[in-house]
Amino acid sequence: MRGANQPLVVEDIDVDTVGPDEILLDVAASGLCHSDLHFLDGQYPMTTPVVLGHESAGVVAEVGSEVTYVKPGDHVVAYFTVSCGSCPFCVEGNTHNCVNRNQAGHRPPGSSPRLSRDGEEIAQLLNLAGFAERMLVFEKAVVKIPDTVGLEQASLLGCGVTTGLGAVFNTADVQPGQTVAVIGCGGVGLAAVQGARIAGASQVIAVDVIDEKLDLATKLGATDVVNAGSVDAVEAVKELTDGYGAHHAFEALGSKRTVEDAFNMLRWGGRATIVGLPPDEARLDLAAIDFFDEKMLTGSKMGSTQFRRDIPRFVGLYQSGELMLDEMVTRRLSLDEINEGFDDMRAGLSARSIVVFD
Repeated sequence: MRGANQPLVVEDIDVDTVGPDEILLDVAASGLCHSDLHFLDGQYPMTTPVVLGHESAGVVAEVGSEVTYVKPGDHVVAYFTVSCGSCPFCVEGNTHNCVNRNQAGHRPPGSSPRLSRDGEEIAQLLNLAGFAERMLVFEKAVVKIPDTVGLEQASLLGCGVTTGLGAVFNTADVQPGQTVAVIGCGGVGLAAVQGARIAGASQVIAVDVIDEKLDLATKLGATDVVNAGSVDAVEAVKELTDGYGAHHAFEALGSKRTVEDAFNMLRWGGRATIVGLPPDEARLDLAAIDFFDEKMLTGSKMGSTQFRRDIPRFVGLYQSGELMLDEMVTRRLSLDEINEGFDDMRAGLSARSIVVFD
């Protein structure tokens, strides 16, 4: 990415030598995520030039002299919530909220850049840069997975699927028998649908405006679907829950309207969990009296996930057949087709597209 609101360009770049605590990965696959699109479309500021991509899996090609966690040939999922281990949030076990995350993922000041082209430094989105054949990252930015798990499917665990599952399991702690509504059936929302099913929800209501996505949500575990393009989503969810509303509502789009809808479709004592990324300027319009009925509104950053704890669990769910990942990949792209993938995302046409490196 050389500028916001411009197509991505495919270039040859230089990757620096591996540092003592770094690893070099041969990337197998990287998913296209809405967060990448937010940066690409200028919704959030980003230093350019930058290699985007943060939902990746690959094989360790080389390790630094101080690396002990992985060795060449290991299969790994990369993650961007690298933590310092010493700030108050890390000490409390909330590593996803590390206040030193950016510094923890960077090389020390004065070091040579990891990526460059003809002497020009190239930034790594979230210290990863997954839309490249090779990634140079810190050892603590990966988690090992069994080599029997397909790397294309595993790449989804780098962000979208883990965010959706984590929001259900970690942030909201959905319990068996509860009712769940999920607004937005992209990669994150579909993962939340699956998480609700796995958690034992008695009713999982998927909300979207595209019938094909709702059909896929049904295959992945939704018991009911609502096309918000033709009906009032809040009233439809209340009707499906006998007028009470849902115990949990997950918002996976990141718009003011859908955040408000998630809150308004709750029953008394219900909890709305906001997983999407609303614009900075968004302000909510909610009836304060609703909080008297013990309705709750909370955010979820990366599904409150601790990667090296949670990814092995999610891999196990996939291996047992409970978590469906193959079905979530709706398009495989070459790197030259990546702009087509983002066009599909803008049009709302894909659940998850992945760039596959041969």
